[in-house]
Amino acid sequence: MVNIVVFGAAGTAGSRIVREAFNRGHRVVAAVRRPEADASYLPAGVRVVTGDATSERSVRELAPEADALVVAIGGGDRTLWPDAARTLLAALRGMPAAPRVIHIGGGATLLNPAGGRLLDDPDFPDEYRDSALGQAEALDLYRSSADGVTWTYVSPPPLEFHPGERTGRYRTGTDQPVTDAQGRSVLSYEDLAVAVVDEIENGRFRNMRFTAAY
Repeated sequence: MVNIVVFGAAGTAGSRIVREAFNRGHRVVAAVRRPEADASYLPAGVRVVTGDATSERSVRELAPEADALVVAIGGGDRTLWPDAARTLLAALRGMPAAPRVIHIGGGATLLNPAGGRLLDDPDFPDEYRDSALGQAEALDLYRSSADGVTWTYVSPPPLEFHPGERTGRYRTGTDQPVTDAQGRSVLSYEDLAVAVVDEIENGRFRNMRFTAAY
């Protein structure tokens, strides 16, 4: 059994990660901003608490009972994700037996065949650029950290990533999208949750980014 705290447990990704981890027998704490409104759809037995990944006080309160802190937050402006990364790195610095950070990031930070970020492509949609830049900044913060915090940044496919079926299968890569024979990179939120909990259990991608798709 692994002790897991999921920030953003009310969200599309976070709720599925909570359910996947709980169904595998792990002890899960769902950290949400409004427990009274967000708890009804979570599995019975999951403890729901008020938690904010951008608050050092909140992170420090929850970290001692966790082996892994999952950051699956969204809905904010561009600063949300780098603020969370800074907060986690600062709050966990020097903490004995600090939990791992599993940050659910953006697919637009993945690289094209020429080595450039997808978010820098000329045809990248303007409406997603701010959030993509925020996620890119968060990734840079993790990569440049030298304070002993163990982290993993998870990038879903850049485009074809939707709620769907849990198949339990996927393939992984690091900095470029995982594609099929037709060049498509596709994954459901349900199978992203499988990949995240697999990583928590197995620790294959410590202090690096990985991506997953079929």
